[in-house]
Amino acid sequence: MSTSETVRKDGRAVDQLRPITIERNWSAHAEGSALISFGNTKVLCTASFTNGVPRWLSGKGKGWVTAEYAMLPRATNDRNDRESVKGRIGGRTHEISRLIGRALRAVVDTKALGENTVVIDCDVLQADGGTRTAAITGAYVALADAIEWGRRKKFIGQKSEVLRDTVAAVSVGIIDGEPMLDLAYVEDVRAETDMNVVVTGRGLFVEVQGTAEGAPFDKRELDALLELGTNGCAELRTHQLAALESADGAE
Repeated sequence: MSTSETVRKDGRAVDQLRPITIERNWSAHAEGSALISFGNTKVLCTASFTNGVPRWLSGKGKGWVTAEYAMLPRATNDRNDRESVKGRIGGRTHEISRLIGRALRAVVDTKALGENTVVIDCDVLQADGGTRTAAITGAYVALADAIEWGRRKKFIGQKSEVLRDTVAAVSVGIIDGEPMLDLAYVEDVRAETDMNVVVTGRGLFVEVQGTAEGAPFDKRELDALLELGTNGCAELRTHQLAALESADGAE
């Protein structure tokens, strides 16, 4: 069967995203927020704006954007203890937090941001694969709103172009020899190759995380995965922009 004709367990074509929703301004208290859903994966992204920067950046005329990622105890089928109760943050959590921060900073002009800090908290409410990619995609929307809050409060210059581009992320993988876009958990666990792709609105790669879980993959398969990821991120960008342009904050 051709790529467009192959049907997955949930009825999607191999090059089709899960249903995407972005609800802006979900939190009444954060300077920017977005509840994003990639199918049954749901992540709450909140952006906190602070006038000032970490001590190591003080006086340099630049701002800072960083992120923290966490998964709620019943985001998965079985309850997991909170990492704060365990007394340490896991390596996976650290790695995803750093990934989200890098993805956002790739499209931020820190000089235009001024000596201000934006911290994005990405909390997974429900996990069904692709939590880190949903977090990056939703975090961009929350960040954009937090920056506009800072502009309204005159912490950022009215004409300062802080965001140089959009950024989104999506998972891709090879299952039964077929490249597929936006893997749900049941697909992710049986993928022969698993990859996360982070792409700007201009189609530039910020990060590509790919691993052969089963058989090694060749360049032809890699090219197919990157094309799927690039197209998927372009579609996610339309969802981001629609949410940001919506008067009621929903998309």
